Amino acid sequence: MKIVRTVAETRAARAGLGRLGFVPTMGALHDGHMGLMASARDGCDAVAASIFVNPAQFGPNEDLTRYPRPIEADLAKLEAGGVELVFLPSVEIVYPAGFDTRIEVGAIANRLEGAIRPGHFSGVATVVAKLFNIVAPDVAWFGQKDVQQTRVIKQLVRDLDLPVNIRVGPTLREADGLALSSRNVYLSAEDRAQATALYRGLSGAEAAWAGGEAGAATLRSGIATHIAETTGIVDYISIADPDTLVELDEVTDAGAVVSLAVRYGTTRLIDNVVLPARA
Repeated sequence: MKIVRTVAETRAARAGLGRLGFVPTMGALHDGHMGLMASARDGCDAVAASIFVNPAQFGPNEDLTRYPRPIEADLAKLEAGGVELVFLPSVEIVYPAGFDTRIEVGAIANRLEGAIRPGHFSGVATVVAKLFNIVAPDVAWFGQKDVQQTRVIKQLVRDLDLPVNIRVGPTLREADGLALSSRNVYLSAEDRAQATALYRGLSGAEAAWAGGEAGAATLRSGIATHIAETTGIVDYISIADPDTLVELDEVTDAGAVVSLAVRYGTTRLIDNVVLPARA
């Protein structure tokens, strides 16, 4: 595994790797990330990853300074996973002196997470565009847990004609349903136990949909009931179009995205499911 830290080093190392799969990360790697690394090898000659905690996607009162950075453990996981190339830049490499450009994706980035975290997806889109330009992958993999991010990046790639195929891997979960997340380490034991309400609520919405319920308000209400049984504070519960993430009044077809964001103490968790076709 080759570790590179500058743009020139990365481009030189990438040149000999053939068809390249790529997984951009902020580190604190878990099995969900490693599942994406394994998927990235499909149809590719080599796999690259990046580790960069991107300050441009954190708001002024968010957790940038305490975001976990177990870099040595992360590199060991990547090496064990057979990753050939790791881009490990500093903030000064990604945002050098005088950097003054940001990408604004538009309406899809202003809903849900974008409404709660103004500027977040501009920071995401900007750094992802830079990473794609530096690493030059053929295929890039992202996780379904960050469902809005996947839609924003697809919009970015489509609108700017970036030559990268975007693939989305499934959400990996603990045995009790909690979605794997780097931020789970922040949860107290009590909050960790209560946080399973997110997936119980989402699963309840899936079951209600499968049973014939189509009203978005009813589906949202069912999820809210599960969260209300805990100390969680809801930022949003959404039933949305799978492509635009515009809120729906009635779910008429499979594929609607059911998503939510809930706070337990100082930890903010997100999760989602996509409603399947009815049997």
